[in-house]
Amino acid sequence: MRVIASREVYSNPIFRVAEERALAPDGFEIRRDIVHHPGSAVMLAVDEKHRVLLVRQYRLPARRYLWELPAGRLDPGETPLRAARRELAEETGFRARRWKKLASFYPSPGYVSEKMTLFLATDLAAGGASPMEDERIETRWFTRRELEAWLRSGKLQDAKTIAGILYWMRFVVKSEEAKRERAAS
Repeated sequence: MRVIASREVYSNPIFRVAEERALAPDGFEIRRDIVHHPGSAVMLAVDEKHRVLLVRQYRLPARRYLWELPAGRLDPGETPLRAARRELAEETGFRARRWKKLASFYPSPGYVSEKMTLFLATDLAAGGASPMEDERIETRWFTRRELEAWLRSGKLQDAKTIAGILYWMRFVVKSEEAKRERAAS
C-alpha cells in the first residue's frame, strides 16, 4: 500500500486529522480520516514491594474517572524513553533509576497513528509532581493481587493499563519467579 492523497482537515497542539487515501498495487483503495499523533510513553512503575503505581484522573471522552498507568505524549524530537522519564516525574513526582522497554503497540490502529511504548520503571525515588494545569491526578500503589481482582471485575477500563499490567504479570513477574525457583533448586 502507498498513500496517494493526504489532506489535513484539523490540527491542534496534540494531534492533527487528515483525510487520506492509499492504493495497493492491485488497485484496491482505502479511504480513511486519520488522527495523526506523535506517540506516547506508558510507565509501569514498580516499587521494592512489587506494587504498581496507578494514577486516577477524569477522562472527558470516557465521562468518568479512570485508574491508569501514567502516560504522556512525546514532545517534538523527544524519544519515548525521554518522554517516559519526564511524564513519570510530572504526573507522579517519582523518578526511576532503572528503565526497561517492555513493548510497543498501537492502541487503535483503525483510525489513530499513535504508537505507545511501555516501559518498566524501577529503583524509584519520590519527589514533587508537577501536573499540567488541566490535570488533577491522584496516585495509589496497587498490589498484584489487587490488580488481578480489578482486572477480573472490570474496574480497570483503560486499554494501555490492562495491556501493560497483563504484559508485566505474564512476562516480567513470571520470569522473575522462574529465576528465583531455579536459584533455590
